Amino acid sequence: MATLELRGITKAYGSVPVVHGIDLTVADREFAVLVGPSGCGKSTILRMIAGLEDISAGELLIGGRRMNEVPTRRRNLAMVFQDYALYPHMSVAANLGFGLRMHGVPAAERAARVREVAELLQLAPYLDRRPRALSGGQRQRVAMGRALARQADLFLFDEPLSNLDARLRIEVRTQIKLLHSSLGMTSVFVTHDQTEAMTLADRIVCLEAGRIAQTGTPEALYNRPATLFVAGFIGSPQINLFAAAVAAEGGAPVLRLADGQVLPLPPGLAAGLPAGPVIAGLRPEDLTDATRLAGHAAPRPVTLEVLLGETLGSDLLVIGRLGGIQATARCAPDLKVRPGDRLTLHADAARLHFFDPATGRRLPAEAPP
Repeated sequence: MATLELRGITKAYGSVPVVHGIDLTVADREFAVLVGPSGCGKSTILRMIAGLEDISAGELLIGGRRMNEVPTRRRNLAMVFQDYALYPHMSVAANLGFGLRMHGVPAAERAARVREVAELLQLAPYLDRRPRALSGGQRQRVAMGRALARQADLFLFDEPLSNLDARLRIEVRTQIKLLHSSLGMTSVFVTHDQTEAMTLADRIVCLEAGRIAQTGTPEALYNRPATLFVAGFIGSPQINLFAAAVAAEGGAPVLRLADGQVLPLPPGLAAGLPAGPVIAGLRPEDLTDATRLAGHAAPRPVTLEVLLGETLGSDLLVIGRLGGIQATARCAPDLKVRPGDRLTLHADAARLHFFDPATGRRLPAEAPP
């Protein structure tokens, strides 16, 4: 395995820049996930790492060696694509061993590696089958197995789960995580699905319009998003974002929502916050009913006008009007609600996030975590 370094990497198509000065180091055996909406540049970055796109400016190093001019076949990396890219006329065994054969690995060693990978991925019973006789999850495991057989320095995953149904996505995602844990692969995984990013990554790189918005552990991005964009992108259901104002009532700090409701703020949380307009963020699990208050440090009552309830089995998502926006609360599954109800909920004020309405940066001003 090896360390990956991107130093000021940029990409432009003609006069149109799409990736702007990316600085990133992926440590040996680290699992880094590039996440962001369509068009943010994540797949372009991955293709530059792979040598499938030219780098307009900056340096790319793998294992300390500059790779800008090195062709793909000499970078000792393996790539898993979203469309599997299997050869339909070849057996599973031949597909698994194809890269080894192209690199001149002797037949006996090739067969041993194919068998080892097939056992690891539970593909041994299917070695003589063609891809058309496999399920989607099995095909994706063959694609991963072909990459693993290479024993590459770096593994690249280009949205490999996007063509799978929900059950298979969870199954293959678990397989990828287990493989990384057992083999310690240096990996870069691209996805637009923040759930995949949260569950797979040692470190998330959240991209916005060709730039890094924030990088850190999944917990850091979820609990201390550096910008409004990161706060809104990471988390499902999405965070509730209120246009509000920080003020003082009776000498104590409060948050005034657009619909006139007032939330007293814990003094420690309000320290360093400027008085005046803010964007306040509160995640659905921190807006809940009385039966879910255990562990909530600073519950404050608020009133939500119910629009609908969505039953998830273990939770009830209550969607309604609060603070001038359509907000989501995560409540106990046995809570009974009807459209039009005025429901008293409790906001955990200690879990509020604040952002500058002009810049979108986190308040109080701080270095990104």
